[in-house]
This record gives sequence, structure tokens and C-alpha cells, in this order.
Amino acid sequence: MNCRKGIVVVAGLFVALLGGMRTAPVQAAADPYYVDDMASANEVNGAAIADPLEPVNRFFFEFNDRLYFWVLKPVSTGYSNVVAEDVRMSIRDFFHNLLAPVRIVNNLLQGKMKNTATEVGRFVINSTLGVAGFGDPAKNEFGLERKEEDLGQTLGVYGAGEGFYICWPLLGPSSLRDTVGLAGDSFLNPLAYVMASDFGAGAGAYGGREVNNTSLTLGDYEDFKEAAFDPYLAVRDAYQQYRRNKVIDASQNGSLYKEQTSGEKQP
Repeated sequence: MNCRKGIVVVAGLFVALLGGMRTAPVQAAADPYYVDDMASANEVNGAAIADPLEPVNRFFFEFNDRLYFWVLKPVSTGYSNVVAEDVRMSIRDFFHNLLAPVRIVNNLLQGKMKNTATEVGRFVINSTLGVAGFGDPAKNEFGLERKEEDLGQTLGVYGAGEGFYICWPLLGPSSLRDTVGLAGDSFLNPLAYVMASDFGAGAGAYGGREVNNTSLTLGDYEDFKEAAFDPYLAVRDAYQQYRRNKVIDASQNGSLYKEQTSGEKQP
């Protein structure tokens, strides 16, 4: 029994960490202001992020990529075949609601009082009327959209540089600043406390969340990779652009970024 439990715990944690590898690049490509050209992206966002660890980063990129196709994708595909999409979307809403403290605190730290109030309102409404967050009446009934902020963005707003690029094994693309931010946000993440008290339950929750999220975006990472001449550089540059855009949006509501990409002065 102990051996079997250990295998389940390791598998859950493995899948959980693996899920982070393809999120930001895919989100970047979906951004309406995404520039699918390295030179244009650097012109909009400044110099390319430093990558002094490129040989090591490339090794871990290949490692993560193969594990995605060999483990996470097959598991997520099988899961999507037996669990209805409506149920999977409700589970995704539950985990979004669970991470409300991260968004509330970082909106507050950035001085966004209206967004902070919105996030507090969303948490109260979805935790009650939404049945512990499995529904999103705050958005569907009251028009309250999520205000995504994290500590990496907050540090960027206060002038902290992104440092250098890191491709973590299992965790995927990041930067020095975002790595520090991720560690800081973990203190506001209820799942981190679950894992601290019961590692198996925490790993299972992380793994379930990532399998569920991946089942709703199957094919996105594959399309992104297929369109890239060098997938490593494409992921690195997309991650950089996505995160810089998030910091600009956090500090200036996206006006500078939109002005530079559209060529029109914002009112």
C-alpha cells in the first residue's frame, strides 16, 4: 500500500509541475497584441531577455517537451474523453476561485483598489452563490471579470528587472523575477498549505488541476510549436513578450503597449 501510495503521489506532483511548461507561450500567441516575429517583438518590448543558461535551458526544454507528449497529453486526452466539458470548466472555476488571495493581494500591492474590490466581491459571490467556486456567477450574473495579477508582475511594476531567462525542469519557462514571484505567491496559495500538511493530497490536487486545465486546451501547444522554426526560441520569446505585456498592463492599463503595436495614440 505504501509503495502504491508513493507512486500516486509522485505521479500527481510530476503531472502538476509539468502542466506549467506550455501555459504562457500559448497565452502569448492568443494575445491580440502578440507579434509573431522576434525582431518586431524586441522593438515593441525592448531588448531580448538575457539567456546565459541557454545550453542548460535547451536541455530542460526538450525534457519538458517530451514529458508533455509522453505523459501529460495522453492523460489529459483520456480524462477529456470521460469527463464532460461543463464539469471540467466547473473544476477550472473552482481552482481559479481558490487562488483569489493571490490576485487580491497583488492588486492591492499595485494600488488597484477597484480591482481589489472586484476580486474580493468575486470571491464572496463565487464561494457562496457559486457553490464553493464551482460556478462563476460573479462573471455570468454580475459582470465581474477576474483581475489577474501575481507577484512577478507586482515586482515588475515596482521596477524590478526580469533578470535572466530560466527554463525549469517540469515547471517550464520563467525568469529570475518570476521565479521569486512564484515562490512569494505560494504563501497565498491554499494548495501549498495542503501539500505542506499532506503531501499526497497536495500533489494530487496540483496534478488534477493541471490535467483538467490541459484537457481544455489540447492542441494549442502543438499548434504553437508546429508554427515555430526553433520551438525553444519561440517559447522563450513568447514568454518574454507575454510577461512584459502583463507588467505594462499592470502599470499602465496596457495603453503604452497598445499604442506601440497599433501605431495610434491612445486617448
